[in-house]
Amino acid sequence: MAEYQTMRGVAAGVRTAAIDEGLRAHMNKVYGTMSVGMLVTAGVAWAVGSAPALLAIFRDPVTLSPNILGWIVMFAPLIFVFAFGAMINRVSAAGAQALFYVFAALMGLSISWIFAAFTDISIAQTFLVTAIAFAGLSLWGYTTKKDISAWGSFLIMGLIGLIVASIINIFLGSPAIMFAVSIIGLLIFAGLTAYDTQRIKTDYIQHAAAMDEEWLGKSAIMGALNLYLNFINIFMFLLQFLGNRE
Repeated sequence: MAEYQTMRGVAAGVRTAAIDEGLRAHMNKVYGTMSVGMLVTAGVAWAVGSAPALLAIFRDPVTLSPNILGWIVMFAPLIFVFAFGAMINRVSAAGAQALFYVFAALMGLSISWIFAAFTDISIAQTFLVTAIAFAGLSLWGYTTKKDISAWGSFLIMGLIGLIVASIINIFLGSPAIMFAVSIIGLLIFAGLTAYDTQRIKTDYIQHAAAMDEEWLGKSAIMGALNLYLNFINIFMFLLQFLGNRE
């Protein structure tokens, strides 16, 4: 009996070690995919935003107000995100990854105007602050023993309200609403960063026994998309406070 218990303990230890190793590889893929997406976004945004002739296709060169094509580009990422969940079930993991990079390029196009509105130094500084804050929040979400899954419903409701308020303010142009949206948005996406990180970890552990490579690949891409969106939104909200206008 003692020998049997010992063998069970060893087997359990081996399974735990395998899950831990797989989890590290999974999280590395999530952060790696997200990082490549950020590079794609930054490259497209800089290329278009630093070229007045290209930016003029989407926005007025003086006021930076979007034209019809600019409005389409502005809302395209939001529509793409809602469609991504349906599309990912119809493609392979490699196809889902390609879709994510297409989305990252589209996001870069939609925020390219920041390179004409803000100084390059303030954009770089805001990006650094965002990276530090994001790393801290994600690390906390990964390492905390506290179950924060209950945050999800409140954060999603807050996110829906934030999207509605942001769309309304596009037409109102109220500085007070913009300020409130920026503050609330920072809090919501800070919470989502920790929440999404823990959820990615928990989902992997729950599905690790099946070792479905296709599911794992798509799960990593969805996790990268969620964390990417959190990072981009924190960056854009912080830029409203830290960015220096041209």
